[in-house]
Amino acid sequence: MIRPDLTLPIPDDITAAHFIGIGGSGMSGLAGMFLDRGIRVSGSDRADSAALRALAARGADVHVGHDAANLPDDADTVIHTGAIWPENPEFLLAKERGLHVIHRSQALHWLIGGRRLVSVAGAHGKTTSTGMIVTALRALATAPTFVSGGVIADLGVSSGTGSDDLFVIEADESDGTFLLYDTSIALITNVDPDHLDHWGTRDAFYDAFVRFGDDAREAVVISADDPGAARVRAALSHPHVVTFGEDASADVRVSDITTAGPVSFTLTHQGVSAPCRLAVPGAHNAVNAAGAVAVLLTLGYDLEPALRAVEGFAGTVRRFELHGVRRGVSVYDDYAHHPTEVAAALAAARSVVGAGRLIAIQQPHTYSRTQEMYREFAEVLEAAADHTVMLDVYGAREDPVPGVTGALVSDAFADPEHVHYVPDWQQAADYTASIARPGDYVITLGCGNVYQIIPQVLQALAETETGAPAETGA
Repeated sequence: MIRPDLTLPIPDDITAAHFIGIGGSGMSGLAGMFLDRGIRVSGSDRADSAALRALAARGADVHVGHDAANLPDDADTVIHTGAIWPENPEFLLAKERGLHVIHRSQALHWLIGGRRLVSVAGAHGKTTSTGMIVTALRALATAPTFVSGGVIADLGVSSGTGSDDLFVIEADESDGTFLLYDTSIALITNVDPDHLDHWGTRDAFYDAFVRFGDDAREAVVISADDPGAARVRAALSHPHVVTFGEDASADVRVSDITTAGPVSFTLTHQGVSAPCRLAVPGAHNAVNAAGAVAVLLTLGYDLEPALRAVEGFAGTVRRFELHGVRRGVSVYDDYAHHPTEVAAALAAARSVVGAGRLIAIQQPHTYSRTQEMYREFAEVLEAAADHTVMLDVYGAREDPVPGVTGALVSDAFADPEHVHYVPDWQQAADYTASIARPGDYVITLGCGNVYQIIPQVLQALAETETGAPAETGA
């Protein structure tokens, strides 16, 4: 992978930008915003996608596959993700030509300019919280510019150019780029140590969040429940800190959470309480909503209209997203790729599955995280799912590590009857269909390409006989 060099100069003016890895949800959103600015856009990605086709329809020059010939002669700036390899031919040619070569976070920094910025950071819940804030602001007749890490369901996009001065982003702590932005209001959803391949130590991870919070010009909104956030809160020197959560000390307090179906709860601020019912399930989303409302309060909105606005949030793509139902088995997808996220996703599913069972199809993400957390993954999956189908590791930007496979997680289960390691995807889909019963939920989990197994699972379910299948391994 290429680590972002945030010391590189960002050009004052960009007229023609080339994106390496343009098909990702974040990069395609950025490319679209560059098109909104009237900037010529080109780019490439390793595979075709709906995002590439949508950009091409808007006039971008896009290519499938990476090749030096893809880089236009008139490009003055090349924008890349951290997931590309240093040997990428377009990256190398751009360096050879002496072009501005910047990380996607620096391109976002350029787009933000001097606008009033809300930055959402945290190990979990960033995309949902960002979507809640954006959805609510639009419902409150505000037109923010925004960049989210996932597609906001009711908008159908991950980014958009608004007419107001307000800019809302999902800020990435994984590589330190969240420290680049000139943030006005910082939302810290939680501080659960992750990405230690970049940070090295847990102390460095915590310290980065302290800096992120203290650098905010107006306010820090931070969880009152999360132990890591409490550690960061204690180290903050910022004069304006707003806390949220279920803890009795929270400035914006969540109580009376009911998780049967879409989650409902009560929110209290400065002695005023109001009920709220979301369109999405899970107790964790009640807490995410409290953080979003706390941001809205900090922006000057009142509690009641802020709550009603957040209620309109319909979710984000790849967050407990239903893809289909075959012979009574519902197949969902979720981006969860950390033990805490997996626990939250499965808890949300458990709250609505009723008498059905939960069958998780887990794809571990990155060798470093799997090696670091395989025991935690096994513990969470064994406790929260009725059965787990374990795939192999999605390496993303990392080279394989000997001995680090999906079997490392499955072998850590206390009861091997609760897990089945199947590295072959078709075999995994067929096995899942063989154990699923009407009323069950199948949930793919991971931030790699695990969602691409869903058509195989749906097809395998359709091809199996109607009725209760065998109990094999479940």
